[in-house]
Order: sequence, then structure tokens, then C-alpha cells
Amino acid sequence: MKKILLIVGLLLVSVSYAQNIRFEGVVMDTGKSPLEMANVMAVNQTTKAMDSYAITSDKGKFVLNLKANTSYVIKLSYIGMQNKEITVATQSGNMVQNITMESGGIELAGVEIVREMPVSIKGDTIVYNADSFKSGTERKLEDVLKKLPGVEINSDGEVEVEGKKVSKLMVDGKDFFKGDSKLGVKNIPADAIDKVQFLRNYNENSILKGVENNQDNVAMNIKLKSGKKNFWFGDISAAGGLNDTKRYLANPKLFYYSPDYSVNLITNFNNIGELPLTAQDYFKFTGGFKDMMSKGGSSFNVSSNDLGISLLKNNRAKEIETQFGAANFSYNVNKSLTLSGFGILLDSKTDLETKTSTKILNPNSNQVASVENRQEVTNQKNNLGLFKLASIYKPTSTFQLNYDILTKLSKQDENSNLVRQAIVNNLSNTETILTGKNQDPISINQNISAYLTKNEKNVFALEVQHLYQNENPFYNANLQTQPFNLTGYLTGQNRNDLSQSRFVKTNKLDTKLDYYYMLTPKSNINITLGNTFSNQDFNSAIFQILDGGGVNNLASTQNTNAVNYKFNDAFLGLHYKMLSGKFTFTPGFSLHAYDMTNSQLGTSYNQNFFRILPDFLAIYQIKKAETLTYNFGYTNNFTDISKLAEGFVFNNYNSLSKGNRSLENAIQQTHSLRYFKYNMFNLENISANLSYSKTMNGVKTQSVFTGVNQSSSPYNSNFADESASAFAMYGRSFLKNYKASMNTRVSWSKFNNIQNGTFTSVESFTQTHTVSASTNYKNAPNLELGYSLTVNNYNQSKFYTDKPFVKLDYYFLKSFSFVSEYEFYHYYNGDKTVNNEYDFLSASLIYQKTKESKLEYKIAATNLLNTTSLNDDSFSQFSTRTSQYTVQPRYIIFSLKYNL
Repeated sequence: MKKILLIVGLLLVSVSYAQNIRFEGVVMDTGKSPLEMANVMAVNQTTKAMDSYAITSDKGKFVLNLKANTSYVIKLSYIGMQNKEITVATQSGNMVQNITMESGGIELAGVEIVREMPVSIKGDTIVYNADSFKSGTERKLEDVLKKLPGVEINSDGEVEVEGKKVSKLMVDGKDFFKGDSKLGVKNIPADAIDKVQFLRNYNENSILKGVENNQDNVAMNIKLKSGKKNFWFGDISAAGGLNDTKRYLANPKLFYYSPDYSVNLITNFNNIGELPLTAQDYFKFTGGFKDMMSKGGSSFNVSSNDLGISLLKNNRAKEIETQFGAANFSYNVNKSLTLSGFGILLDSKTDLETKTSTKILNPNSNQVASVENRQEVTNQKNNLGLFKLASIYKPTSTFQLNYDILTKLSKQDENSNLVRQAIVNNLSNTETILTGKNQDPISINQNISAYLTKNEKNVFALEVQHLYQNENPFYNANLQTQPFNLTGYLTGQNRNDLSQSRFVKTNKLDTKLDYYYMLTPKSNINITLGNTFSNQDFNSAIFQILDGGGVNNLASTQNTNAVNYKFNDAFLGLHYKMLSGKFTFTPGFSLHAYDMTNSQLGTSYNQNFFRILPDFLAIYQIKKAETLTYNFGYTNNFTDISKLAEGFVFNNYNSLSKGNRSLENAIQQTHSLRYFKYNMFNLENISANLSYSKTMNGVKTQSVFTGVNQSSSPYNSNFADESASAFAMYGRSFLKNYKASMNTRVSWSKFNNIQNGTFTSVESFTQTHTVSASTNYKNAPNLELGYSLTVNNYNQSKFYTDKPFVKLDYYFLKSFSFVSEYEFYHYYNGDKTVNNEYDFLSASLIYQKTKESKLEYKIAATNLLNTTSLNDDSFSQFSTRTSQYTVQPRYIIFSLKYNL
């Protein structure tokens, strides 16, 4: 606490030291009307540096914080007005002066001033001048983004603006590993960045820009400095351990950009816990493929029939060794044709050690029915591959043809050795369990789309997408006790050795034709014809390995699956979009004809029906950078084949499930309300979102627990599930060098299931609140100080995490960069039966003789306090779980980097 108070004191001293005089006023036209979002900049006549800047408010007001007794040139620009300069000599007191601008400027008249402005807005694009926010310690794009007002990096390394995730990253307008922003955030050198642009309401296709609603789409474009164009740039890093000489890192990165083509090469080989791409990132990687049927009102998502192999989302494991290579290219063959693509290879080995306590609750109670305590050692090996090829053919401004293909290949193996203690009715049983999982799934996703503007009244869009997916998960469990009574099972063996093989094949074809008719310049009608067809096969078998090595095939129909499932959704959609003043309204509906057939056990079961699904969107453009958006819709949610197969599936050593071939679809009603405001006058950023969903006829779980072992099957519930969530964020920059923010996320859910024949209704309520404040000086130490509180309430079981954090970065003597981060965690539950404290401290010191020097020397230390483990918790609809897992020890690394 004393350290935190000292840091607060330093911040207050910094603020008082930085007091300046205020020069304020109103910018107006010759008719005395205020000019909103005019650019105002103060240039010190002695140093020629920009000491302050402002963008006028909706009332034309500006405030500049200037040095006393100094001469300035005040530069003003505004689209449609003549640029203006006035000379101001400050004294010791505040100054007020209104400024009048004269009409007659052209749209580009203010370009030179805007180029120097730290932040500017033009239409839907926010532009940050990167050098205005750099202090000298930044080494990659991520470091720059963290200093931009209104921009956040979440715990998964994804970029968020206005509470929305950035869906696309470009560099000089060219795709950078399309479908993921994390690779660019972690690897693009900070010294190459000139501007960071965020494109709101983004649509890749200019033909559909004015007719579709893209309010949730945000793209990021990085503008490179002129010296980085038409030249190879990047760096090569090599590192070794000082306290552990077996530790190493090699990280070459190369980039080339020209008007006609670009090439990006990234490699990373290390065993110090750096994760350029995790297995979780791999499975989330879309390659830019969008959900083209999201507007249709139906949701048929092909689930992954994986084995629940643990997916790291960060570097918190006992041991991680990674070999990573990625290449990305874009080539303008001619003015009409552009080719692009990428290839990514990842090989990783991971060791995990976890201690887990799972409490299975009695129905409709927070009383514990049984407990499973587990100590587990796991070894993983992942070989992952991603390959994408894309082409865009646009011979004219009215026609565009696209083709994309994305292939995912992987080979995953996981072996675990665990000691399980089961406590049932105050009786304890301890045993050793061995498990093995492996799978080699493959998926190929192809898309072809054509867009045509026939004339100013008629626009056509055809999109066709095909998914081929083949999965073969294999699971083995070797136990002391027999977990389930399966038909044909042979008892009396020394160990219970059970395995299951699964084979799941999917072919899914989505086709959609959109026609837009422009009724007026501010309204259009959209007619959609679409169809989704899916054909899936699911085969599985369970077998027992006997003591002598023989195999007992459990060939009963209860233990095997041979299922085919065909799904078809043909639909017609109609939407009307109208702009009226500050409002945009888009009401609509879709009419669906569904047909589903699953064949198994020698018979076929068919369902077919019609349904109308309404939706509505309203956007209120309050001001240029302030909006309120309401969205409503009904969705039919369909399960895929995994929950229809009626033979048993051996999910885990303590979990057995079977499907239900007569399952019906669920109907989900959703409402969302989003507010956004960006005030350029004081760099104030406000975003908030409320959402609510209600699911009727939901596919729920009927479970029977025998001690800690669970048998389950799905059913359609007569009771509605509900969920609600809220997000709010407020951020502001002030006095030029200070930034503060606060955000909160809360979510509530209500679930209905059947447990041991009893109807159960459980609720969860989670909340996270974060406040932070930071400085951004160029010639002084910079501090970020913050606090986060997380409260997870699972059916009256509460878990808390207090997390104060601080970061220091300092660029000094024009050659040294020092960065240090500290996080303290206090993790506990409501009755303090769980009560853990741990913290993490990292630090690095970099020496680069001058900004132009090719060589950098770095010494870095991770986990300086040698913390051994950390905690987390989770909730299922029948149980609560708390875990403690081992993390990597202290590493002290010396590295050398050569900048190309």
C-alpha cells in the first residue's frame, strides 16, 4: 500500500509541475455560427514544436494549454474554410480570444495541419498520429495502441474500439494476415508507424458501402512512414538465458511494402513462454470469412467435435516451447486483379500442472452433493497449419468478383496423469487416472462472391460459401474404478481401460442472392433469396482394453453411432432501409422453409415447417461522433449432428452422454442498445452497450450424477433461459499528457435443466470493474496506475479477485528504455475457504545508442518474484470449479536485436 501511495504522490506532483496557462475561445464563421471539429494547433515560435492542439466542440469551443511568456503561431483549419494563422504571445495569466474563419477553402486545404494533429476525424475514420503518443519506449504496435485514447487491448490480445473488436488489420491498405489482428499487434515495429486509422462502419466492398448496415464493423489501417516504403524493414532478435542457460529465443521479422505488392515474414522460436499464436487463436482464426447468413434469422453452426484439449490463451503454463513461422503477401497483378494470401505453421509443446476442486451441487441449492479434487500433470503437443489464398477482380467500379480458400490442418496430442479424490456422502476414494487424447482435424472453407451495380437504382450481390470438415477425435481413459455400466462391459479387470473413436464429416453449402433497389437517395429495399444445406455423418465406437491386451468391442447399439443428418433452410428476406434526418431505420423479416432428416438405428426421422422471423435496426446519429443504436431480432437456433446421435459418447473419464434424435430448434429473441460518443474537444470517449436475450424451447441438459460421474442427454425445455449483459467505458485525455479510463462489464444468466430427475434453475452473475490513470511524457518517466475487481457469483457461490497494477516506462539519456509491470492478485471466495495472494513483476532495460542505430541490447526478466501458481474459477450449470495452475519460473534473458 505504501508503494501505491508513493506512486499516487508522484502522479500528483507531476500534474502540479505541468500546470500551464489556458488559451481558449470559440471558432466561428463570418455569420457567427460555431464550427464543430475545427483543428487548432499551437506552434512554439522558438522551438518550432507543437506544444498543444485542440479540436473544437459542438459549440466551437477550444482550449489550449500553453507555456507562459512564450510566442506562438496558432494554426486553424476546417474543411470548406480558408486556413488561418494568428500570432499569440502568452503572459502569466489565462487568455480568451474568439477566432473567425472565412469560407473559400477546398477540402484538402487543411491537410498539412491535420497531418500534424495528434487526433483527427474525417467521416467514419479516426486518425491518430503515432509520434504524438510515443514516449520512446515503444517497440511494437501493441505498445503504441495502449497509449491511444479510446483504444483498448483485451486479455486475448485483440484490439477494441468503442467496445467493438477490430475485425480486420491492414498495412498501407493491404491485408495483414486477414482474420486476425493479434499477429500485427505483436509484431509490427513501432518505429515504422506513421498513422493509426480506425475505420468505423467498415465494408470491404465499396459497392455495398451505402446499402448495407455495417455499424458493428471496425477495421484498422496502419500507415507506414515514408522511409519504410519500397524497402525491406524489420529486425532479427536472438536471446539466451542468464539464470537458466537452456532458455533461448530467435525472432526474425521482415516486411516489404510498395504500391504493387507487400510481403511479411514472421518467425519465432523460443522456450521462454512467448506465444505468437496460441491454439485458442488458431481455432478462432476466421481468415476473413464472415457469417454471411447472420442476416437471415437462422443459426446453424457446425460445432467442433474436439476432445476438450486445454487451449492456452496466454503464457501461464509450467513449460512452453514454441516454433512458429508465418508469411503473408499481397500482389496487385494489374489495376483490376489483386492476389493475397498467407501461410502459418505452429509447433508447440506445453506442460501443465493444475490442482482443481469441482463441487457438484444439489438441485436448486448451493449445498454440495459431491466433490472431486484433482491434481493433474498434462503434456501437450500441437502441430497447427493455416493456409489462405484470396483474389479480388474489379475491372470497373461497378463490378467485383472475389474468391477465397482457407485450409486448416492440425495434429494434437495430450496425455495426462492425474490423482483424483472423490468425496461422496463424506466417504473419500482416491485413485490414479491416465488419459490420452489425439485428433487430426481438417477443414477447407471456400467462398466466391460477385457484386454488380447495374445502375444507380439496382445493386446485386451473390455469395456462395462451402465448408468441408473432417474430424477424428480419439479418447482413452485408464481408471482403477469402473465409471459407467456399459452394455457388454467385462468386469473383474485390474484396470478399467476404455477408449472411443469418433469420425465426423461435414459438408455445408450456403448460398445467398441480395438485390437492392434504391427508392430514393435515402431509402432502399433489400430482397434476399438464400439457402443453407448441410450433410453430416457421425460414426463412433467404444471398446475396452483387457488385462491381457485383448480388445472387447462394445458393439451394442447403445454404445455405437452411425448417423447421417441432412439440414436444409430455404428463405426469402425483405428489408427496407430509410434515412430520416438523424435517424436510420431498417425493419424487415425473413420467411423460412426448414427440412431436416436424421437417419440412424435403421430408421429416419424427419421434421419440416415454415417460420417468419422479424428483425429491426434503428440508428440515431445524435452528432457527428455520437450515436445510439438499437437492434432487435428473432433467431432459430439449430443443433448439428453431435446432439442427435443416440449412442453413447465417452466425453471424459467421468462424463458419458448421448443425443436425442427428436430435438427441435430453439427460438431466441435478442435486444441490444449501444451508445457511443467521441468528443474531440477533450478527447473524451464514452461507449456503452446493453443486451438481453431470451431463449424458448432451448436445447438443455438432463443429467444423472452417480457420485462425481455424470450421464447426460439433451432435451427441449419448456422453460426459457435468459441472459443480460452491460458494458460501459469512459476514457479521457487531459492536460495533453494524462489519460484516465474506467470500464465495467456485468452479465447475468438464468439456466434451466434437469438434474437427477429434478427440475433445476440456476443463476450466475459476473462483474468486472477497472479504473486506471496514466501519463504520457516524452522526457520524463511515465506511470500507469490501476485497479480491477472481478466478482463471480455462481448460484450463490462467490469468488473475488482484487487486482491493483502499475506500469512504469521511461526513455532516458536518449538511449535507454526501461519498462516494468507489476500485478498483485488477491483471490478468495465468500467464506474465505479459498484465500490466495500472488503477484507478478517483470522488467526490461534496452540500450540503443541513437534512434538510427542498428543494434539494440536488452536485458529482461519475467516473473521476477518467482511466483509459482495462480488461480481461476468457472461455473457449469451443475457445479462450480476452482483451479490453481503452475506458471513458469523467473527467467532473466539477454537479447541482441539488429534493425534492418
